[in-house]
Amino acid sequence: MLLMSSPAFAVSRDDGDDPGSGLSVVQTLGLFVLAPIALFAIIAGVVMATDKTRKQQQERG
Repeated sequence: MLLMSSPAFAVSRDDGDDPGSGLSVVQTLGLFVLAPIALFAIIAGVVMATDKTRKQQQERG
């Protein structure tokens, strides 16, 4: 069993395996660094904006 699971089988392609082209450095940084930071900033901005409006409504009421 151990011999059948060796990484040597990773060299041959499986049926239907069609890998695409690789990502450039800029695409990789954008996808894995900039996109999560931007998503966090958007979500944090929405939460802060809704929290401020809720506090303003409580002060008036």
